[in-house]
Amino acid sequence: MEEKSKQTLANQKWEEKNKEKSRYLKKRSSARSFIRNDATLEDIAELKELLEVRENSLIHSRS
Repeated sequence: MEEKSKQTLANQKWEEKNKEKSRYLKKRSSARSFIRNDATLEDIAELKELLEVRENSLIHSRS
């Protein structure tokens, strides 16, 4: 059986200690990948609307 590299073990340890940050980074990566590689024009139009709503929500929550 193959041994895991030190880097793989270090990555797993970091992910375990930083579950929320790790989850956030994975979601962000998936979203970017979808937009770059798979999104249709209809998807992009919908995403633009969703982004505008989210942006306004964040701006108003700061006030």
